[in-house]
Amino acid sequence: MSEKLHKVPFEDALDMTGFGKYNLLMGVVCGLMLIAMAFESLSVSYLVPASACELETTTLHQGLMAAVPVIGILATSHVWGYLADMRGRRKILQLSLVLGFATGALAAFSPHWIVFCVLKFLSCTSVSGTFALAFTLLGETTPRAKRNMVILMESSIYLLCTGVMAVLTIPVLPLTFSYYVPYLGIYFNSWRFLNILYSLPCAVAAVVITRVDESPKYLLTKGLAEEALNVIKGMYAVNTGKDLEDFQVKSIILNEDATSESQHSSLWASVKAQTLPLVKPPLVRNTILLSFMFALIYFCIHPYIVWLPFIADGFMKSIVKGETDLTICQMLRSTGVSQNQTLDVIEEVKDCTLNHFAMMIVLINGCVLGMMNFVMSGLINVVGRKRLLIAVQIITGTAGICINFSRSWAVTAVIFMAFIANCLNFAVLTTFSVNIFPTYLKAMAVCLTLMVGRTCAFFGINILKQLLISDCELSFYMFGGLTVAGGILGFLLPGDEPKHKPKENKAPET
Repeated sequence: MSEKLHKVPFEDALDMTGFGKYNLLMGVVCGLMLIAMAFESLSVSYLVPASACELETTTLHQGLMAAVPVIGILATSHVWGYLADMRGRRKILQLSLVLGFATGALAAFSPHWIVFCVLKFLSCTSVSGTFALAFTLLGETTPRAKRNMVILMESSIYLLCTGVMAVLTIPVLPLTFSYYVPYLGIYFNSWRFLNILYSLPCAVAAVVITRVDESPKYLLTKGLAEEALNVIKGMYAVNTGKDLEDFQVKSIILNEDATSESQHSSLWASVKAQTLPLVKPPLVRNTILLSFMFALIYFCIHPYIVWLPFIADGFMKSIVKGETDLTICQMLRSTGVSQNQTLDVIEEVKDCTLNHFAMMIVLINGCVLGMMNFVMSGLINVVGRKRLLIAVQIITGTAGICINFSRSWAVTAVIFMAFIANCLNFAVLTTFSVNIFPTYLKAMAVCLTLMVGRTCAFFGINILKQLLISDCELSFYMFGGLTVAGGILGFLLPGDEPKHKPKENKAPET
């Protein structure tokens, strides 16, 4: 039997564990966490209109309720990244999910819309870091050769969640049961039950993650080399079916700079130590570049996804009227969607039902994007993530610019779907953040860059809303042009890493 290897770099040791059942199980766990985050943060899209009658909300109130998740996510993404780098990925994810379930489920018993806002704000601040931290944990337990593909495949789950949530509303919201809760003075009915259903993935994920190992790369940054090696051995045993002692590595090293919270005398000093390296050489270039790329993608595409039900509704109404030879903006204007009375409802109409056809549109959209994302996960290792990101940016941006010239409803539908397919680059760009930042700053970096993107999405939603009302054509030219500009900017991103093989020439044990 050959002697075991000393001081094997972490990435080489991780490659030696293979790719198998352990990685599949980790993918399932991280997928559950992504579902939990999506269900909690996107639930207001369905709960706000469904609760309007009982909570007696006006259009202004509903707008504030719908904005709560974005505000909550922006408020604490940076905090969760810091805590995960300091206290561990698994522990912080579990805390995040437990708090998210508790506050999210309590929102089902809100007697007033303000109480609902407060509880949803708390639930979204709780799960705000889950998206970034789940990808961080997944990236740190996946061999290099499969990492980009796995992260991209995992993001398909997030894209499919909107469709799954829409399906849940179809049988649940029409239910007619109503039970009076005397102490709160409310009636527990279908929309409150739906709220609890949307919170359940947080509870399930919080239980499941207790069975998951901590990231071995994080353990190494904290000087726990023996514990990290044990996790690596466990991965090897599960993936290969061999004994732990068959793993031919005696010790592992990180081969990157690390820091420790013990070096800092206060919480503020510790936060500074985790943040300042990201805005100083040699990391500042990548921090700024990735933040700008996230900002462009979220600003340009997320608003169209938010307003998709309005756009789709106007599009289909125009087809029903027989107006099939118009551009998309002419179709929206002909049916009133590109006017104030549709996007900003003037009359306080108390119709608290959700149109089943609109829900089916959301389902189809989520399924198509999920399938496209799955296909891209197979292409990323063949084409390269940088080339893939640039190609998607330029192709989808060009589609956005060209949509104003189409007068065929079928062609317009295809071009519009191609345009919003730019959201597939959310995950591709995340692979850059997961790979290029050192481990002790990784969670913070991923959360920080995502926070910048979500901030811009907040502004993009409001800008697009006004443009659809005042100058619909300009909205596609502007957002499409900025998307193409993002593709050109993508040439500045770091190139793809060369494929590595585990090194076999380490010093043997003496």
